[in-house]
Amino acid sequence: MYDVIIIGCGVVGAACAYELSRYDLSVAVLEKSNDVANGTTKANSAIVHAGYDPHPGTNMARLNVEGNRLMPELCKKLDVPFRQSGSHVLAFCEAELETLKALYARGVQNGVVGMKLLTGDEARAMEPNLSEAVCGSLWAPSAGVISPWELTLALIETAVRNGTELYLQSPVTALRQEDGCFTAETPNGTFRAKYVMNAAGVHCEQIAAMLGCADYAIQPNRGEYYLLDKSEGTRVHSTIFQCPNENGKGVLVSPTVHGNLIVGPNAVNISDPDGTENTAEGLAFVREMALRSVPSISFRENIRNFSGVRANHPDDDFLIGENRRVPGFYELAGIKSPGLSSAPAIARDAAAWLAGKLPLTQKAHFIDTRRRIRFQELSAEEKNALIREDPLYGRVICRCETVTEGEIVAAIHSPVPPTTVNGVKRRVGAGMGRCQGGFCGPRVQEILSRELGIPMEQVLMDQPGTYILTGETKGGAHK
Repeated sequence: MYDVIIIGCGVVGAACAYELSRYDLSVAVLEKSNDVANGTTKANSAIVHAGYDPHPGTNMARLNVEGNRLMPELCKKLDVPFRQSGSHVLAFCEAELETLKALYARGVQNGVVGMKLLTGDEARAMEPNLSEAVCGSLWAPSAGVISPWELTLALIETAVRNGTELYLQSPVTALRQEDGCFTAETPNGTFRAKYVMNAAGVHCEQIAAMLGCADYAIQPNRGEYYLLDKSEGTRVHSTIFQCPNENGKGVLVSPTVHGNLIVGPNAVNISDPDGTENTAEGLAFVREMALRSVPSISFRENIRNFSGVRANHPDDDFLIGENRRVPGFYELAGIKSPGLSSAPAIARDAAAWLAGKLPLTQKAHFIDTRRRIRFQELSAEEKNALIREDPLYGRVICRCETVTEGEIVAAIHSPVPPTTVNGVKRRVGAGMGRCQGGFCGPRVQEILSRELGIPMEQVLMDQPGTYILTGETKGGAHK
């Protein structure tokens, strides 16, 4: 019997696990995928929003601003790439200048600090590649860029080191409440707990329906992106938004913490919560809108297209808190943007919900720091010392990102180890460069096979079924 079961290990589920691992509680995290951060968390704009966009008085407004405040120190402690690079919202006409004024007023009410309304010339002085058609901007210096999957990994790795139990490939197939306790059935066994937190993202509605309390509807909404090479990474130095509309915050242009340029997304309602395909129509729209903000973007430098699915809720707010019909069942639903920004604050709320229901005794030896070796960032002296200690750090596997075999092996033996090529990619960056794994992919596959003790044919690219090899060929015949 666990004290708490968390369903889903995206950034919100991982943040809740991290926060609850401070206390002497037994916590299990059930994740349907073969890795964490494999849903909306890994496919979004990677922005920590300032907090001027949500309507005052909403959960979004409160949690966005608080999450933004918490993020720098959290990332510093957990060694997560984060850069407070600021953001501009652009206006192209008088009507949009009025929108900027409204956003500014909203931000002031929400508690956002440091905002300024700029003229077009003032905005171009900060970002010379902005369109000449820009007549003003809202500057918010507290906005930033982050690596969302690295944040999730850091949170759940730290939680596991503090005693949280993580179960991957464990989709909840049935959930019921009996005698004041919850029973969750998965292909990997049955789990019982006093309380359940529903952090299943676009699948939250299905989880709530198992208890007969799905009093809301989640509308999956797809957004498509371009990821451009590092040669375009300094096209802008801060996140460039357009004025928000009924479809969301609009198409943005932003540097990433890894030095690339990200462009997107559009916003299209879909029926499949896992529908992450790209479309020619969607990408054409993203390109057209991005060039309106920054006309000089070179889309010839595109190295990857991807899409993610938002969990839209009709009330345009996060649906969080104890379910009115099922005591002990806590909803973390409708977590779309700014969900990533809000995750640390949402997790603090989640812990507060349990106060008075469970004894929240802080652990005497809570681990709240984490460090990861990034060989590329070391000095020459540090690199040489590391190679002398472990020669695997002297073998570069990913040339684009200068990722070594030592880093890959360390990740494979971490508290939440990768078992796929893309799992390694998300942890250490091998395959994130210009060639997108064309050179290092087979070598990563070999290392996974060796370290996990499995045949090469069993090493997956990502999700179950994504086989890279199916056997050997000899003399032209398949073996």
